[in-house]
Amino acid sequence: MPVITQRFEKHIDVLQKDLNAVDLLAQETGLSKQRIKQTMQKGAVWISRGKKTQRLRRAKKGLNKGEIIHIYYDESVLDKTPEEPQLIFDEGRYSIWNKPYGLLSQGSKWGDHCTITRWAEQHLTPQRVSFVVHRLDRAANGLIIIAHEKNAAASLSALFQQRTVDKRYQILVHGHFDENATLENPVVVNSEIDGRHAVSYFSLVNYDSDSDRSLLDVSIDTGRKHQIRIHSALLGHPVVGDRLHGKDGDKENLQLQAYLLSFKCPYSQQYKTFNLLK
Repeated sequence: MPVITQRFEKHIDVLQKDLNAVDLLAQETGLSKQRIKQTMQKGAVWISRGKKTQRLRRAKKGLNKGEIIHIYYDESVLDKTPEEPQLIFDEGRYSIWNKPYGLLSQGSKWGDHCTITRWAEQHLTPQRVSFVVHRLDRAANGLIIIAHEKNAAASLSALFQQRTVDKRYQILVHGHFDENATLENPVVVNSEIDGRHAVSYFSLVNYDSDSDRSLLDVSIDTGRKHQIRIHSALLGHPVVGDRLHGKDGDKENLQLQAYLLSFKCPYSQQYKTFNLLK
């Protein structure tokens, strides 16, 4: 029989002072206090004060009349175990990670424990807050930058907006890709995604005739959602393991890796290059 998972959301007005969040949530949801504490730690409990809403993780947090507690409880989300990323470089104000397949760039109202940002907050020494600078699909793997100060997040985000960050990817695709596509003479796809300008460049690394698959090097001018996967499929060479835009029957995970990041550090003014293939 299929496993039935519990999923609900509840919004609770705080009607009196001197209550704590765990006791109130246990009373209103019927969940055990231990389960509620876990849910809070995993980022699925929020508190609103006026126009401000933020995650609430402190189990014994005292509440004030007029506040609202929100719980977004989904067992299928909360029971997931995050894949472990690899720390590549820690500058202090930002860090570089190798994100594995399945780990999210950022969370949702239903939780954030399976995100690279939350992992960084819990495992870096000294501990620091984390901010998303750019995104990498859940199904993709590879290099990602996490900021640990708001100013750092703004400075690094500006580099991406100004397109001064060199990002390169490798993908494994179905079929024999154009032999003439080189780094100097790539196949260019200029096709809008969701009505927004998007340009990608594809070059052949090698072709395996036994599997009829090609390894490609890819760079992009823009960073639209699923851009590489969509543009590769438009060329008739879907990425292996792409469940959304690919070929039925693939058993592998998505074969897309962000292998290179290169940028001028806004603090040292030195160029930093990180390459997973070297």
